Amino acid sequence: MFDLMARHWWVLAVRGGFAILFGVVALIWPAITVWALVLLFGAFALADGVVAVLLALRGTTGAPRGLLALSGVAGIALGVAAIGWPGITAFVLLMLIAAWAVATGVLEIVAAIALRRELRGEWAYLLSGAISVLFGVLLFAWPVSGALAIVWVIGLFTILFGGAMVGAAFRLRRLGQEGASRHGVGTAAQH
Repeated sequence: MFDLMARHWWVLAVRGGFAILFGVVALIWPAITVWALVLLFGAFALADGVVAVLLALRGTTGAPRGLLALSGVAGIALGVAAIGWPGITAFVLLMLIAAWAVATGVLEIVAAIALRRELRGEWAYLLSGAISVLFGVLLFAWPVSGALAIVWVIGLFTILFGGAMVGAAFRLRRLGQEGASRHGVGTAAQH
């Protein structure tokens, strides 16, 4: 299972890259309207959900397939709802994002714990889940007023979250290469 994850390390990096891109866009255009934020978030959640469902169907990660599929379906549903209902209020959007962040964070923590025997350095995946849960809890506990503040909080969160995912992906890649070197198996990049 670890070998399969190591070969597909780039999928986690792509997910992290999309999160970073979303965060940067939110910070570059802080005066973005709630409607545009809903569409951006909807596109991000939809893309992340599709990737998670595809990974679950292909079994290309060590995460429990059912949990990954559930996370993906939740992302797709949230993305479709956000895109189909762009007149959503800032508060409702904030609560939806908080719920999504907590749910995906918990699922990532569960996956990291499930992988602890097979993957050294699962701490990075655990960290991305913890950051997600913390972000969601803070949004529930402290509903930020105003679309500008929401954009900044979301932008900063997604950059941190994406950075943790990219870091985990490259750590997974390095561990996979180390494992291949120990077993005398070369990759195309090594030849």
